[in-house]
Amino acid sequence: MIAMGLAGKFSVVLLALFTAAGVAGAPAHAEPPAALYGQPPVWGDCAQFLGDAPVITTAQCTTVPVPIDWSGITGPEAADPEGAQAQLAVIRVPASGQRIGTLMVNPGGPGASAVDTVASMGTALAETEIGRRFDLVGFDPRGVGYSTPQVRCRSDAEFDAYRREPLADYSPGGVAHIEEVFATFATSCLDRMGPQFLANLGTASTAQDMDVVRAALGDEQLSYLGFSYGTELGTAYAARYPHRVRAMVLDGALDPDSDPISESVRQLAGFQRAFEDYAADCAQSAGCPLGTDPSQFVARYHQLIDPLVQRPAATSDPRGLGYADAITGTAHALYSKRHWPYLTSGLLGLQRGTDPGDLLMLADQYHRRDAAGHYRGQQDAFTAIRCVDSTYPRDPAAWVDADLRTRAAAPFMEYGTFTGYAPRDICAMWPVPSTSAPGPAVSPGPGKVIVVSTTRDPATPYEAGVELARQLEAPLVTFEGTQHTVVFNGDACVDTTVLAFLTDLVQPPAGLRCT
Repeated sequence: MIAMGLAGKFSVVLLALFTAAGVAGAPAHAEPPAALYGQPPVWGDCAQFLGDAPVITTAQCTTVPVPIDWSGITGPEAADPEGAQAQLAVIRVPASGQRIGTLMVNPGGPGASAVDTVASMGTALAETEIGRRFDLVGFDPRGVGYSTPQVRCRSDAEFDAYRREPLADYSPGGVAHIEEVFATFATSCLDRMGPQFLANLGTASTAQDMDVVRAALGDEQLSYLGFSYGTELGTAYAARYPHRVRAMVLDGALDPDSDPISESVRQLAGFQRAFEDYAADCAQSAGCPLGTDPSQFVARYHQLIDPLVQRPAATSDPRGLGYADAITGTAHALYSKRHWPYLTSGLLGLQRGTDPGDLLMLADQYHRRDAAGHYRGQQDAFTAIRCVDSTYPRDPAAWVDADLRTRAAAPFMEYGTFTGYAPRDICAMWPVPSTSAPGPAVSPGPGKVIVVSTTRDPATPYEAGVELARQLEAPLVTFEGTQHTVVFNGDACVDTTVLAFLTDLVQPPAGLRCT
């Protein structure tokens, strides 16, 4: 997932990203207090979370309580059963055959619902060896999805208003306005969620929650599949509880040893590569709105998009299409080739003066806005988690330098020219302190982890996967493609390799590349 930061553009984070390093120095083999294990959960119907949404009939759901504030909880005597708690939503699809154990899944974000993901995966993988050998389990991290309290910093109307802001004016007055918009959002989060909950939303806390869920499941060890940000959570868990890791697959990683601005620059460069791949593919068809000259793809895109800063385009939806939504819709389309036709349709609408509504539709999907105008809260959780998961510079000069770097990395996302001014990221004015800092990943032991990285992944660049594999001393599986994450997405080479590792702990061949 990407987020408006470095304002007017998109900054790091996405279905992936923030350093597991905040657990650097955390005690390995640290057990949760015995009082937190409690009784085995009571499993029930998943309608309590999913309503009448289709789900495999064997799925079971429950909630698991965890302390909101883990600080000072180091042993059974320190656990306060009367202290403030969060209730984690958990889904389980039991193995249909000879069970190996639990495969816990996190889809990323931060802020994406693992309950929704496993509900979908349970059906898709039911007749596969994964579905036969593993209980598929997902829990929504604190503040996320069906877990309570859920992070909600804005009403639906306030989120709609936020999206109407172009956040593109980098004059001194424009920068002041952008920072005011960000500060209002940050204050709203503090007022509505409270300082204690907001300060304890980070990956460091969620990794501890994950072990409480593991204990509730009754497993001594877990197998784990983390996508995007889920690689950060998995890395954090492995550093704190290495003996609890049976097998871990990390797909779509970012480098936990990199600072947030450098990660943002690297990520934006990934989106630029994906944009170029999209434009080259589009150019193969007659009437491509970006033309056929690769040297003009970015310029043609700006000719279509930049006027929206001053005047949104009319759509069949009365909201119209503004600049920020056009950029968001474009970025969302670049996650997968399946979305490229909708991007072309939206750009053609701008070119022809017809309805560019497919770009608005893509932006709505990214922001999780439904047809009735309700938001799921994923974006609020995303921002709140990323802001405590790393330390952002408060000095405005650092963001002026960042503006120069991001303009060079992703020219298709840049508006106007360099002004010498730039707004600080919203996380630079976040009202609670960070709980993590950059640092190298720590291996849970030989043979326990494999890393999967896609060569032209727009959101989690390939080079970051290379770095994570190096830090973990783990095999790297390379997938040649332009998409965000790949495991169990239909590539036989990747899926066969991952299946052999998860079921029989077979290590992939050195230097394996799948195409």
